[in-house]
Amino acid sequence: MVSAGRRPGAQVEVRGLGKTYVWGEQSLLTLERVDLVARAGEFVALIGPSGCGKSTLFHILAGLEAPSAGEILIDGRAPERRLGEFAFMPQRDALLPWRRTLDNVTIGLELAGVPRARARERARPLLERFGLGGFEAAWPWQLSGGMRSRAAFLRTVLLGKPAMLLDEPFGALDGITRSELQQWLLEVWTEVGSTVALITHDVAEAVFLADRVYVMTPRPGAIAAVIEIDLPRPRTLALAESPQFGAHEARLRELLRAQTAGPSGA
Repeated sequence: MVSAGRRPGAQVEVRGLGKTYVWGEQSLLTLERVDLVARAGEFVALIGPSGCGKSTLFHILAGLEAPSAGEILIDGRAPERRLGEFAFMPQRDALLPWRRTLDNVTIGLELAGVPRARARERARPLLERFGLGGFEAAWPWQLSGGMRSRAAFLRTVLLGKPAMLLDEPFGALDGITRSELQQWLLEVWTEVGSTVALITHDVAEAVFLADRVYVMTPRPGAIAAVIEIDLPRPRTLALAESPQFGAHEARLRELLRAQTAGPSGA
């Protein structure tokens, strides 16, 4: 088990969210009236055409950008500052080449004001569970792609936030490693208890991981469809061979094709 303990997830609501970038007299509408709900402890996924604004949505949720319209509620409240409300794992693992594994996974805690010694104490018991046992002194270049992803996820989990944003966490990995990490991610998520929102271009990954999948339109990104994934948990890789899994995957691919068939602003 993850020794940091199971924490209650937060309910996240996005209502009518819009984002327009303005440069002088020019403007670009990127997101338009996005509505999304992730109930406490749920795992939701977002899929959509490239350039539809998925990462922009996560940057807004994480407080890295400001919305042009709409609101974001966390457990029914609109926080004055969203920065720090979510644990955010970006597309790249962003491991610092001059820090060893232990100090890479603790950097989020240190930036939050936790003394380095205390941050290391919190991280050490989790290294084995995250497949990093014996590699605490390794440099990033000495880690495999899967290990780098696990290190980045441990850095995210250590922040102890009730909601996590994962932007294509396994996008750069080969198929076998990716499948193994999907199974591992579900196990760790069950232990941690956080609410998770995931961006992925892999439809099968969305079906395997999520309770609900949001399909986005081309830019300006909006929600085209919401599909409930009523597959039993806990899920194993064998589930991907079931007719129910195949039906969900086929439905989502059909919806995604419908979005990419027309003109795109990507």
